[in-house]
Amino acid sequence: MPLSKEQVEHITRLARLNLTPREIEKIAQELTTVVDYFDQLKVVATEGVEPCNQFMKAENVFREDEVRPSLPREMALRNAPNSDGEYFRVPKVIG
Repeated sequence: MPLSKEQVEHITRLARLNLTPREIEKIAQELTTVVDYFDQLKVVATEGVEPCNQFMKAENVFREDEVRPSLPREMALRNAPNSDGEYFRVPKVIG
């Protein structure tokens, strides 16, 4: 189903695109190809198919949280270019 020039111009206006007539023609062809792909989905039999938001079972791939000792402050500040012994000192970035 080819898109009309008016439809493509409407879409480009909504997207706030300033396109030349040549670009509009190219976009019209590309959008028509995309719409044609969606038209192919109309022939797929979906009766009795339960709607879903995932096609694969979701699993947690992260490790379990476990409490461990943290890095000692002195060790963390050891290589800091500027510290006051307790905190990292960094340049002020917000007025």
